[in-house]
Amino acid sequence: MAAPEAQANPEARTVADRLRGARRRRFVGRAAELELFRDALEAGEPPFCVLFVHGPGGVGKTALLDALGAAAEEAGLQPVRLDLRAIEPSPPAFLAALAAARGLPEDAGAAAAAAGGRPVLLLDTFEAAVGLEDWLREELVPELPAGALVVIAGRVPPGPAWRRDPGWAELLRVLSLRNLGPEDARAYLTGAGVDPGLHARVLELTHGHPLALTLLVDVLAQRPGGLDAGALELGAVPDVLRPLLAGFTAGVPSARHRLALELSAQARYTTEDLLRAVLGEDEAGELFAWLRDVSFVEAAPEGLLPHDLAREVIDAEARWRDPVVHEDLHRRIRRHVVARIWATHGREHERAITDLLFLHRTNPATRALWDWDSLGTVYADRMREGDRGAILAMTERHEGAESAAIAAHWLERRPDRFWVFRGVGGEPFGYTATLELHRAEPEDLERDPAAAALLAHAQRHRAPRPGEDVLVARFNIDRDAYQSPSPSFNVVTMLSLQEWVARPRLSWFYIAWADAEAGAPMMRYIDFQRAPDADFVVGGRRYEVYARDWSRGGGAEGWLDMMAERELGAQPATGSRPGGPAPLLALSQPDFAEAVRRALRGLHRPAELAANPLLRTRVVAGRSDGTTGPEALAAVVREAVAALAEDPRDEKLFRALDCTYVRPAPTQERAAELLGLPFSTYRGHLTRGIERVVDALWERELYAPVR
Repeated sequence: MAAPEAQANPEARTVADRLRGARRRRFVGRAAELELFRDALEAGEPPFCVLFVHGPGGVGKTALLDALGAAAEEAGLQPVRLDLRAIEPSPPAFLAALAAARGLPEDAGAAAAAAGGRPVLLLDTFEAAVGLEDWLREELVPELPAGALVVIAGRVPPGPAWRRDPGWAELLRVLSLRNLGPEDARAYLTGAGVDPGLHARVLELTHGHPLALTLLVDVLAQRPGGLDAGALELGAVPDVLRPLLAGFTAGVPSARHRLALELSAQARYTTEDLLRAVLGEDEAGELFAWLRDVSFVEAAPEGLLPHDLAREVIDAEARWRDPVVHEDLHRRIRRHVVARIWATHGREHERAITDLLFLHRTNPATRALWDWDSLGTVYADRMREGDRGAILAMTERHEGAESAAIAAHWLERRPDRFWVFRGVGGEPFGYTATLELHRAEPEDLERDPAAAALLAHAQRHRAPRPGEDVLVARFNIDRDAYQSPSPSFNVVTMLSLQEWVARPRLSWFYIAWADAEAGAPMMRYIDFQRAPDADFVVGGRRYEVYARDWSRGGGAEGWLDMMAERELGAQPATGSRPGGPAPLLALSQPDFAEAVRRALRGLHRPAELAANPLLRTRVVAGRSDGTTGPEALAAVVREAVAALAEDPRDEKLFRALDCTYVRPAPTQERAAELLGLPFSTYRGHLTRGIERVVDALWERELYAPVR
């Protein structure tokens, strides 16, 4: 609230008044925290004396203190705000700073805390002065009037001594400050004028983390031409990544601790056993204990996990900073996970398979294949009483009455092969049936066109030998999403993987899709081939089939080895038919241009190049030197950049591209400095250079032959 003089005379307002007003206008959310504080202000003796707010860097603790201070002013009080980073962590220095904030002499001592009516103290950045914790708890706060309120904000929660004291157990409230919820985050973006078409992508990247939201809003504001949601990536916005990383990694005591933090960013859960397997026996216990106390790391029954945004920021920076170390760490984690898959059974086996699937999430090619947010939140269960009706209703809704009748046949014949997907509450929201076709009876083949078509396909292409298994994921249905990425399809993947590693005599495995094009990216990624001569028709609807012959390529072990490379960005096979050529993409010019820009940014990141659509365009397919995949795309881009150097008029454009992408400087500012150019001039050369590369490659795309 502004001072009365400023209200009466607008010219008396200061910049500080305007700053406070701007902060209040941009502040969103935290309704529960504000209500708790206002209720305490209204009470003569509040229900608590100390409100301890803790959370990771950038989560909004300082902004919340601003809002709490405004609430105290609205209640007619005069809150005192101290940033403990600017104060020596000693009682005399604290009291001197408090007295100065009250306008009292430095030697006012503890009386300064109670001056000016009901005390409201707001202490920010408490992690910089944890040495004062015992003194505050035992001496300063107990001497304050009964109506006093002290708010402490820092990265770490209060120490155990608060909890051991029964008095403080009643007079202390602890708030773990979390990211903003979707509605509050959208309100912030709306207030900042961000295009609503970008809201979903910004929320996906930031997870509602306030500092990340603020930084991305600043980046978007600096790009008046706009930015396509698909091109928005944390790794491509260093101005966002660097300050976030600094907030998450402040205070890491050593390189080994930093490596443990990077491990926790890759693994789904971090256990002491995993640390021991990856980093060695001697330090595992100490590193695990340290990780458990990091402000943005949570403890769960399965182990430790960082907050989502912290995980993504730390992992993106580690991959960029030292890709060799990042890949080596990934492989070590994966070896441990695969060893658990082979060595365990039951629930632990299921967890290990989920952990393996999680390792694929950073490959750009998998972003749309699985519902990563729900991974591990649902489970496969055996049928219970009442499930039959739900299964048939889901089937009829998505596939029709005839398909539901076939499902009823298999429910009667093989109920043990049906798995029902459940989450909170236990109600079925999806199911799958993995049928053993090698055990099918003549009446099954007559009743289900799929069974007959798939067995005939196996006989034509490689007849199963005696004792070999032939399976089909016959029904794969999510109650709402059907066969789109969903919690149900996460479970279908994990159940299928369990079958693949548990059956040493597996011959063929089939997966049927109502829309083969929708399923094609996932099938290519997991190395399943389109099998059009196995397609079948039910109820007038054609179901398209993908197949894998598990007798080739070393079975499950060979498949797991191949998928290890996919995790790290190796390009999946793209042919739509076994032995056939990969179909080319006919990108529009804007999509082609954006793909070229992505290729320039990802020139030293094979995983990003592996997901670039240029791999399936003429400009790459037309190469005659035998290179394929990311290597071929990188060569195409490098050649297009180098071609600029052949014309003296374009030499400056070549140098800007070379110093930014081919032999990149750490930052664009540093690139401009190395080139001896003002930053604006450098940016102009870079922009024109990118345009020239896009134009040259587009010309080749239109007219280059495919060899």
